[in-house]
Amino acid sequence: MTTTSRLLTLLSLLQSRRDWPGAVLADRLAVTPRTVRRDIERLREMGYRIDATMGPDGGYRLDAGSELPPLLFDDDQVIALTVALQSAAASGTDIGEAALRALTTVRQVLPSRVRHRMDAVAFATVARAGAGLAASVSPDVLIALSAAVQSREVLRFDYGGERESDADPTPPRRVEPHDLVASDGRWYLVAWDLDRDDWRIFRADRISPRTPTRLRFAPREIPGGDARAFVAARFTGATPGERWPCVGTVILHLPADEVAPFAGDGTVKPLDAARCRYTSGSWSWVSLAAALARFDVDLEVIEPPELAQAFARLAERFRG
Repeated sequence: MTTTSRLLTLLSLLQSRRDWPGAVLADRLAVTPRTVRRDIERLREMGYRIDATMGPDGGYRLDAGSELPPLLFDDDQVIALTVALQSAAASGTDIGEAALRALTTVRQVLPSRVRHRMDAVAFATVARAGAGLAASVSPDVLIALSAAVQSREVLRFDYGGERESDADPTPPRRVEPHDLVASDGRWYLVAWDLDRDDWRIFRADRISPRTPTRLRFAPREIPGGDARAFVAARFTGATPGERWPCVGTVILHLPADEVAPFAGDGTVKPLDAARCRYTSGSWSWVSLAAALARFDVDLEVIEPPELAQAFARLAERFRG
């Protein structure tokens, strides 16, 4: 390895984690600890702030300087960066233009070989069917909400159309923010509502933060222990840890591999070459029956009786 290649590899290693024992760096570079020390001095002369760490292992740490040093990306990191920046427009944040400019800036400094790999990744993003249109959220709002979550600070904000003017007596919401969750181009704040004494989910695009309160709170345990599961459960009409309020099982006269692509959050089990067992859920028995009818094949209701009754109601409703 030439000195230049070794310096670039050393810099890449220093960027990948906070602390590096000198002996480990020497082993990774296949050189002596003395050569590592000389290379560290060369990088320092180039303007990189590299501190020596104390202790029995004695090592090095790359600190952030007053100016951003050149960044090194391996091939996989370039692809990850490309996908992330191209997906930014569908993330529900108002950063699409900034992400495009960042992608252009990174592309300009990449070697030709890596730039070709980057250009090969081009795609469009669409929201999941039934998820609705993405709602743009200001980066400043996301920063304010995230800061309140991390600092465990009581948050005050106006929500949606609840406050029409300064003369409106509607008070701002007061919550203990727990987590920010992104789903299908929308951002949600999971929080304990102090005035309603219950957990609530707020759409971030409808939140207008007030002046910070500087009031700290002790975190509560969210139902189910996971904010993502809590939000997902509310979307399906279930309580955390449970399923849809109406779940039924039928036998569809279709091969399992033809049903699976349209199963959604249901489960498919093959019975034979022409039939499968399908379990799914919905808001009500009638809506579940209507959803199952979309397969347009003969089916047999296994359970529960309420599902069979829902099919009968649908048949009566549309007869004649």
